[in-house]
Amino acid sequence: MSDVQVVTSRDVPLGGPRAMTVRRTLPQRARSLIGAWCFADHYGPDDVTRTGGMDVPPHPHTGLQTVSWLFSGEIEHRDTTGAHAMVRPGELNLMTGGSGVAHSEVSTPDSGVLHGVQLWTALPESARHAPRAFVHHVPDVLRLDGAVVRVLLGTLCGSTSPVPTHTPLLGAEVVLEPCAEVVLDVSPEFEHGVLVDEGPVVFGDAELARAELGYLAPGARQITLTNPGDRPARLMLLGGEPFGEPVVMWWNFVGRTHEEIAGYREEWEAGSERFGRVEGYRGPVQRLPAPPLPNARLKARMAPPSSGDPSAWG
Repeated sequence: MSDVQVVTSRDVPLGGPRAMTVRRTLPQRARSLIGAWCFADHYGPDDVTRTGGMDVPPHPHTGLQTVSWLFSGEIEHRDTTGAHAMVRPGELNLMTGGSGVAHSEVSTPDSGVLHGVQLWTALPESARHAPRAFVHHVPDVLRLDGAVVRVLLGTLCGSTSPVPTHTPLLGAEVVLEPCAEVVLDVSPEFEHGVLVDEGPVVFGDAELARAELGYLAPGARQITLTNPGDRPARLMLLGGEPFGEPVVMWWNFVGRTHEEIAGYREEWEAGSERFGRVEGYRGPVQRLPAPPLPNARLKARMAPPSSGDPSAWG
């Protein structure tokens, strides 16, 4: 295995009156998609008793699924499917915002140290207008020689998640023991990404530091993950078949054209029933206003099937 592309993160303030800074590795000019994975935020460890934690008021989504995963802490989730759930370590919360959904995210007073990832997957044309939905799942703990694995989505190490996806995907948390090396069988049809939470981690020919992402194009039947350190290392393994559709992504919307995104924004600002109403949120701002659209037209992004070189975001 070779030719691992290394993508570094950038710091981004998470919207809302009590903003917290997250490290964003997807999307970037260097890499826009890994399969249908189109967004990856990595945050914490954040002592909420000192910082105030997370408080993101109700905000909209279209054309995607959100994948919430915590390493520590607790987040209260409310959405317009009627779901009121807690995001806890080792438990997957997946929300579908096809034709439109809204939700809020608030760290609880008992969170202590908040630490986790927020991931999105783009929905294909066949599912991007699907009704809103919410799924909670607790993956099994798989103990390998040198690693502990939890499979959120897809199949790995003989374990298959029951959570349905609309394109072939893989999502897993892998914790490597000190000085351990693990070889994992994977689909050669998938491209793969390794997002490091605690490192370093050696992925193929690249050593990845904390908050770095390593990308590998399709073709590999096995990947090797190595922890060269004397402390446990943790990573998120993301994979999927290359997403063969153009994507226009702006703010919290995923669509196909500038006009479509502009229409979603207009409907959100007008309080359209497309997104519904989040019940029970008690923050100081009852809904997050959409930012103004850029002066330039939003452009679609899609990596050519034969190349890992993506076009630019609009």
